[in-house]
Amino acid sequence: MKEFFQNMSSLFEEVIQLEMISLHYLWLLIPLVLLYMFISDVANKQQTIKHNFPVVGRLRYLLESIGPELRQYIVANNREELPFNRSERSWIYASSKKENNLEGFGTDKNIFGSGHIFINPNLFPYQLSPTHPNRMNPYFLPCAKVMGAYNKRKRPFRPYSVVNISAMSYGSLSKNAVKALNMGSMAVGTYHNTGEGGLSPYHAYGGDVMFHFGTGYFGVRDEAGNFSMEKLIQLVDQKPFIRAIEVKLSQGAKPGKGGILPGKKVDAEIAAIRGIKKGESALSPASHTAFTSVTEMLEFIEDTAEKTGLPVGFKAAVGKLTMWEEVAEWMLSTGKGPDFITIDGGEGGTGAAPHSFADHVSMPFVFAFSDVYKIFAERGLTNRVVFIASGRLGLPAKALMAFAMGADCIQVAREAMLSIGCIQAKKCHDNTCPVGITTQNKWLMSGLNPENKAGRYANYIKTLLKEMLDITHACGYEHPAQLTMRDVEMGTGDANSILTLEESFGYQKVEVPFTNTQALLDCSYLGGLAKATSTTT
Repeated sequence: MKEFFQNMSSLFEEVIQLEMISLHYLWLLIPLVLLYMFISDVANKQQTIKHNFPVVGRLRYLLESIGPELRQYIVANNREELPFNRSERSWIYASSKKENNLEGFGTDKNIFGSGHIFINPNLFPYQLSPTHPNRMNPYFLPCAKVMGAYNKRKRPFRPYSVVNISAMSYGSLSKNAVKALNMGSMAVGTYHNTGEGGLSPYHAYGGDVMFHFGTGYFGVRDEAGNFSMEKLIQLVDQKPFIRAIEVKLSQGAKPGKGGILPGKKVDAEIAAIRGIKKGESALSPASHTAFTSVTEMLEFIEDTAEKTGLPVGFKAAVGKLTMWEEVAEWMLSTGKGPDFITIDGGEGGTGAAPHSFADHVSMPFVFAFSDVYKIFAERGLTNRVVFIASGRLGLPAKALMAFAMGADCIQVAREAMLSIGCIQAKKCHDNTCPVGITTQNKWLMSGLNPENKAGRYANYIKTLLKEMLDITHACGYEHPAQLTMRDVEMGTGDANSILTLEESFGYQKVEVPFTNTQALLDCSYLGGLAKATSTTT
C-alpha cells in the first residue's frame, strides 16, 4: 500500500510538471496571437477603425456587438426600452413564474407624459354574487360575442378567453416553443393562432386553434403554390380542434411586403408541413392569387365559411381607408361578411422587417383600430363582427384600453414569447435566438422545456385576465366589454390636459350585447376548457 501511494505521488508530480510546461507554452502563444491580429488589422482596407488602430480598434466592434445587452441590463432605466421596457418585461416574467409582481413606493412612470393611460374607477366597485362564475374561477373571462353567430355558420365559436395567442408560425418559432404555447393554451383556455406556416403536430396538444394562412397558402396549397380549398376542407374535417380560419392580408411589421422563412430554417419536417422543398426559402408574396379585390376577397371568405362550416375572418394592418369602406358597404348591401376582423397595429411583431417598414409603414394600433371601428360603427355593423386587436396589448391597462375602444378580443405574440423565456435579444431573424424560441438550431431549442414553459405561459395569461377583471370590477362593470370610451383617458403631454378616448378619437363605442358572465358560461359554442372545467381554478 505504501508503495502504491509513493507511485501515485510521483505520477502527480509528473502531471504538475507537464501542466507547468503547457502553461509556459500557452503564454508564448499570446504575443503570437497579438502579432497576428496586428498584421491582419494593418492590412485591413475594409474597416478603417481596425486599420488605424490595430488590435485596440477591435474593442469597438466587440462593444457594438454587445451594445443591446449593455443597454438592457446596465444603461437603460426601467421605462426607457422598446418595444417592451424593463418594467413591462419584469411584470410578465414575475407573473409567469408566480412570483411577486407588485410594485412598492408608488409608480416610477411619468404619469404626465403623452399617451399615459388613466382608467377611471367607480365610487362603488362591482360586487360578485356568491354564485358568480368568477367566485369559482377568477380567471374565467370569455369573449362577449360569438364568432359566426350573425352569419349562422355551422360551427360558431365563442373564445373561452378574451386574450389569445397571435399568429406565429412553426418555422419562425421552434417546435418546442410552439408545443409549449399550445400546451399552455390547453391549460388556460386560450386559442392558438397557427401563423401562416401551416398546422404542425406541435399545434395539436389540446388547445383550440385558429388556422391562419397568407399569400403563400402553406399547408393548404397545390403543387403550383396556389390555394387549395380541397386541402383546407380536408384539414378542417380531420382536425376538429380548428375552430376558426383567419386570412392574412398583411401584418403590422411589414404590410404589403410579404415575408420569407430562410432556407436554412426549412428542414424536412417544416418543408412537409408547408408543402415546399427542404432547404428552400418559404416565400410569401405581397399579394394573394385567390382574390384580387375587396369583393373577390369577401366572396372568398363567404365560400370558405360555407364549405368548412367555420367562422372566417381576415387580418390586416391599416393605412388607406378606402378598402375598409368598401368592406362595410359590401356587408350592408349583401347582409353577409367576415365573422371577425383582426386589426394589427404597425408597432411590428415577431416577424422580421426592413427598418423602413417597421418604422413608417401602417398606423399604430390606437389610430388603426379607431379609424376602422368608426367606419363600421357609422353603418351599424359593429355587432355583426368580432373585433380582434393586436399590437403590444398584453398588459392589463393597454388591453382594457383596447376593449374601451371597441375590441372584443386581443391577441398577444411577443408577450407570450416573453412568458416562455424571451429576453428581448432581438435575434428573431437570424436563427440564433439564445433561448430557443425563434430558432431551428437544435442545441439552442433543446434548452426550452415545453412542459415547464407551458405552465409559465398559463400563469401569465391567468394573471393578465385576473388583473383585467379586477380593474373592470373597480370601474363598476362585470366584463371588459362594458367599458366605454369615457372610462379611459389619455395624457396629451400637457400637465394640465387629459382627454377621454371619445374626445381623442372622435367616436363613441357601440354598446356590446351582454347579459352576464353566467350566460357566457352556459353558451353551447364556448371553446377552450368548455363547461366541464370552467369552474376550476
